[in-house]
Amino acid sequence: MEYTVPIKRIVTKEDLEEFLTSDAHNEYMGYIERLNDSVKNCKIDSDVQVSKNVQTVLDILETLLNWVKEIPPVENSKSRFGNPAFRTFYDKVKDSVPELFKDLVPEPAIKEVGKYFYESFGNQKRIDYGTGHEANFMAWLLCLEKLKVFNESDDKAVVLRVFVKYIQLMRQLQFDYWLEPAGSHGVWGLDDYHFLPFLFGSAQLLDHKHIKPKSIHDVDTVEQFSKSYMYLACIHFINTVKTTASLRWHSPMLDDISACKTWVKVNQGMIKMYKAEVLSKLPIMQHFMFGSLIHFEGGHPQSEELEDECGHIHDTKPASTGPDGGVFALGQEYPDCCGIPVPSAIAAAALKGKEGASKPRPLPFD
Repeated sequence: MEYTVPIKRIVTKEDLEEFLTSDAHNEYMGYIERLNDSVKNCKIDSDVQVSKNVQTVLDILETLLNWVKEIPPVENSKSRFGNPAFRTFYDKVKDSVPELFKDLVPEPAIKEVGKYFYESFGNQKRIDYGTGHEANFMAWLLCLEKLKVFNESDDKAVVLRVFVKYIQLMRQLQFDYWLEPAGSHGVWGLDDYHFLPFLFGSAQLLDHKHIKPKSIHDVDTVEQFSKSYMYLACIHFINTVKTTASLRWHSPMLDDISACKTWVKVNQGMIKMYKAEVLSKLPIMQHFMFGSLIHFEGGHPQSEELEDECGHIHDTKPASTGPDGGVFALGQEYPDCCGIPVPSAIAAAALKGKEGASKPRPLPFD
């Protein structure tokens, strides 16, 4: 098989519509739903069989966690925005991909799977992170399955060990480097950054006898069970960084969801919402990449040389410009992700802590 470095192909709304009816979309979403099914009524800390390859991936993520410790934030105390040290971390990951993957995937496939991997930790230029980067990580996992590194028997470990480890790493990056929410509003991630921990997390709680959707408002329940359930771990995270008001004010969508009577309804809603608010949104999917493993021949194949700072493709005859004068692909209006940068709520909480407020509590993914 001939492997190819993934490129972006979704530029216009028409490209996106073509993708949504493609085999690539169905394959990716089918993988998400299969992983979702594998962790129904399963705790994070339950016994899970970890294969040799799953352990190798966990070791890789642990290596990256150690690199975060070795690459401290640079002095940037007057800014509430992303810390430039993240770029050093990103470069180290990118440059180390051949070494990290040498015992995991065939050498000819390393460049293809490697790009999904290092793109899953955020944008190097903007120092931000969102559900598009999270989707790259899932695409990376799907590539590993297609290379037979994983198989269906690994699904539970992929979610409860590998994905949970990835979230732990991302929280560390978010806290240490103050990654900004990708997009001008931070709306696509239910906690500014992530979506899938809520989807998989609601599956974990599907038939729980005592924890109900409304239990997210009970601080004691969240504290007690956040190490066992991703959904509650995410609520704990939000409570840690957004301490000035209730969920109703700073996370109205989660507040609305908590009114559902059952986790079954929440989980079904999360799947529909992921399709509608992540995979069907041009500002997110214009950054998604396709190669030989996740294959889509539609759209407009794009060259990285034509990308602007946000990763959008310049057209020679643009019909619209962004707020900074940048031009966008094929006359499309500039996407939501090109608005005014939003400082990290973590940064705001940390700066407040320096002024005498209490420090953020430890995260349950630790």
